[in-house]
Amino acid sequence: MLEKLSLLGSGPRVVTERLVLRPPKLSDWEAWAELRSDSRDFLVPWEPIWTIDSLSKANFRARLRRYAREVKDDLGQAFFIFNQENHDLIGGITLGNIRRGVAQTGTLGYWTGQRHARQGYMYEALCGLIPALFDEFGLRRVEAACLPSNIPSSRLLEKVGFTKEGLAREYLCINGVWHDHLLYAILNSDPVPPK
Repeated sequence: MLEKLSLLGSGPRVVTERLVLRPPKLSDWEAWAELRSDSRDFLVPWEPIWTIDSLSKANFRARLRRYAREVKDDLGQAFFIFNQENHDLIGGITLGNIRRGVAQTGTLGYWTGQRHARQGYMYEALCGLIPALFDEFGLRRVEAACLPSNIPSSRLLEKVGFTKEGLAREYLCINGVWHDHLLYAILNSDPVPPK
């Protein structure tokens, strides 16, 4: 269920059995930087190049400004994923490249800290978030892409209900190299597994 927050500022909040998804805020920087630093080797193969200041507070502040512009312009929404019980940061999901008009589509990206991987957190987060993207954000299609070698990500998307639609050649620049990606999508008429 998606709730509008007043205490944390404007932005959506999704609550599942074990998790809370909400927009990031500046006070999350230390937890974010620590989790990403600890998970660097785990994340680097799947992400754009990390700059020397990728984990700095200034870089995080710039990231928050970019997220705020995307929300204001109806182009995206970022979520951090927290454990409800101990409030640990687990990872993040971004909805980006929202296209309105005849498309009503957005693109998902996601990451999990290494110590939280393979525990079903991202599955639960996506199962909680996707219905909200259809119901509250008014999307009719959500897209995602992953490297063909990222078998866990492919399996996750398929388990959540995404359909593989094809291969996009040199789709994204990952860790400094242009890579082909598998393209996935889920429609608002497709079933989403229960959380």
